[in-house]
Amino acid sequence: MTLSNPPRIGPLPSGPRDAITDVAGVTVGHCTLAHDACQTGVTVVRPHGGNVYTDKVPAAASVLNGFGKSIGLVQVDELGVLETPIALTNTFSVGAVAQAQIRAAIADNPEIGRAWPTVNPLVFECNDGYLNDIQAMVVAGDHYARALSGAGADVAQGAIGAGRGMSSFGVKGGIGTASRVVSCDGRHDGERYTVGALVLSNFGTPESLILAGEHVGARLAAKLAEQTAAPEKGSIIMVVATDAPLDARQLRRLSLRAGAGLARTGSVFGHGSGDIAFAFSTAYTVPHGTDAPMPAVAMLHESRLDPLFRAAADSVEQAIVHALWHAEAVTGRDGHRRAALREMLAF
Repeated sequence: MTLSNPPRIGPLPSGPRDAITDVAGVTVGHCTLAHDACQTGVTVVRPHGGNVYTDKVPAAASVLNGFGKSIGLVQVDELGVLETPIALTNTFSVGAVAQAQIRAAIADNPEIGRAWPTVNPLVFECNDGYLNDIQAMVVAGDHYARALSGAGADVAQGAIGAGRGMSSFGVKGGIGTASRVVSCDGRHDGERYTVGALVLSNFGTPESLILAGEHVGARLAAKLAEQTAAPEKGSIIMVVATDAPLDARQLRRLSLRAGAGLARTGSVFGHGSGDIAFAFSTAYTVPHGTDAPMPAVAMLHESRLDPLFRAAADSVEQAIVHALWHAEAVTGRDGHRRAALREMLAF
């Protein structure tokens, strides 16, 4: 494989940025901590620019393998809405970031926990302990605040934010994003919908890697021979956004299709891998206040969802490719190093 650009997945067109932010209103921000043994950070996905607590978005999750320490999934499963931005970080920083989310929500809504119900923070994690001194627990509330305040439409990828210390297939992993645009009525002039994905990629054994359908794992494993015997014990978080009008049940179906894109890269959802997909729609919001009318939205018919399913699978696979492609080599705790994929396979 000889390439100057990342391999492209599938025939569907991308949005203008080929990023989750091609879904209108969605923004992404990072805070990166990169100094000696500290190689970690926070990444935030905002579903819209308003108050997510008072104007919630429909959402759902699929747990492909539950070896994870996320917070907030139980309430999302019960109520089918998202009421904070989505935060990504390392395993031991989930608590600190959740507290920062709660504080930010209270600052915008002072009656939370008093006259109003409490807030459901949503934090996902992967274990970056090979490169990062995870026991130092350096991530603090202001790092979440910086990621949140810096959220925008242009998304940096690779070893940045929560992806700074992550590893995939024995090389450097991290943050990747992509998008696909589809018509759900089969007409070229029909209504178009965007599906975008953002991944925190920290999974996979070297010999398993499939890149755009090509089995490159043997080549990679030959250069990382001392690592090929290690079991898969990473994780991946897959966030899928769409502007298609879907309810929480349909969004759960959409989130599950992220697993198809993950599997195409060579993952078998290994024993020690926490593989979680989360999906939300920006087509409408659900009001917090009981005096506000509930939205009257015509959802897509079930028989029209297949293009969205394909877009979710393709955009997740593409986002994983982008995470691997854009991540530079990182040296961290105790001199541990993860090489860049492009360095190892000499594209």
